[in-house]
Amino acid sequence: MKMTEVRELTAGELEGKEQELRAELFNLKFRKATGQLDNTARIRLIRRDLARVVSSKRERAAETAGASGGEN
Repeated sequence: MKMTEVRELTAGELEGKEQELRAELFNLKFRKATGQLDNTARIRLIRRDLARVVSSKRERAAETAGASGGEN
């Protein structure tokens, strides 16, 4: 998932995507610990996608704080 794709998502979709990625990351880590994971590179990809989603959420929060006069 690219950052341009993440920025196109709505706030609700971002929340859902974050929860989905966190659950998938947990499952991948669990499978790795039990020796059932074949593609360990998938963990890295999920972590990066999760970081993109969280970054996008923070960007939006900063925009709304700046637009509402959050700065003194």
